[in-house]
Amino acid sequence: METMDRDLLPEGLEDRLPPSAQAAARVTRAVMDVLDGHGYDRVLPPSIEFEKSLASRMAGIETRRMFRFVDPASLRTLALRSDMTPQVGRIAATRLAGAARPLRLSYAGQVVTIKGDGLDPTRERLQIGAELIGADSVAAAGEVVALAVEALAAAGAGGISVDFTLPDLVDTLAAGSLPLSAGVAEAVRRELDGKDAGALVAAGGEAYLPLLYATGPFAQAIARLRDFDGGLGGVLAGRIAALSDIAARLEGQARLTLDPTERHGFEYQSWFGFTIYAEGARGALGRGGTYTIVGREPGEAEAATGFSLYPDPLIDALAAREPARDTLFLPPGHDPAVAARLRAIGWRTVAALSDADDGKALGCTHRLAGSEAVAL
Repeated sequence: METMDRDLLPEGLEDRLPPSAQAAARVTRAVMDVLDGHGYDRVLPPSIEFEKSLASRMAGIETRRMFRFVDPASLRTLALRSDMTPQVGRIAATRLAGAARPLRLSYAGQVVTIKGDGLDPTRERLQIGAELIGADSVAAAGEVVALAVEALAAAGAGGISVDFTLPDLVDTLAAGSLPLSAGVAEAVRRELDGKDAGALVAAGGEAYLPLLYATGPFAQAIARLRDFDGGLGGVLAGRIAALSDIAARLEGQARLTLDPTERHGFEYQSWFGFTIYAEGARGALGRGGTYTIVGREPGEAEAATGFSLYPDPLIDALAAREPARDTLFLPPGHDPAVAARLRAIGWRTVAALSDADDGKALGCTHRLAGSEAVAL
């Protein structure tokens, strides 16, 4: 029993084997190349930080999702990162505080949570993202969404769709045009999340009922949201115009939908958010939007716009379709110069270590015969 236990992995954690590991590396490289091409400089924060630093940089970060433990050196609580975005925020607010704005940063790495999300038990995921710090304008939001779509397409995703949301919409309306007490506002948010019209009315949110129907394909949904706003005197006109501008930038690149009250996964986003999907990949592949980074001094804050991709479902889909790679078996006594020349033109080689090595058993598709590759 002890022998079996030592080989088990904790629930929600797994090894990536060939060809899945190769697909993960290729997806990461493709996304990071796109981000670099658009001027986003890569940063590499540590996987462990002080809990206070990870939890206090942005509103809505849940420390209960983090693995926490005491640092024997400082006797302070450390946490294993569950999201790299707060780390990028810390870097921007401290080490790069004097850098010109808008500041464009990118990152890639593993993140870990104490438990999975909903029915998905996965506790370790690859996170790749980009942050545009010092701007949360319509132009910034448009750049970030278009960049996320381009990066996923470069990684091999097809049939990309983007679902827009306005994460703080209920808070904005409850504090102004459609006033609600704090308790009623929370109930209204909950019933809007559940898309339950009867429960929404019972909770005191009858005036919010039209928002349930301002969902679906973007053109129809934004028209319904515009009609709803007409009854409020145009308080949402700026947001509606912004969403329309962002959508226009993505025309022909992705299928666009709108769900203005969607909050799942938007713990710290402000006026704008989006979720991105692709055909053949289960669940959401990423989220993004506008948010605020807390500065060093009390009351100090900086606006930012960004996105995080969680491409593991895409990697799984790509790995399942991974074609066998041509690999050249190099027998004992082969000419190293010939092998080097073949690798330079794209061949993958496996060299024999003894006469007993079998090229076919080692996964090779060809064998070097003199200076030529011969199919096995």
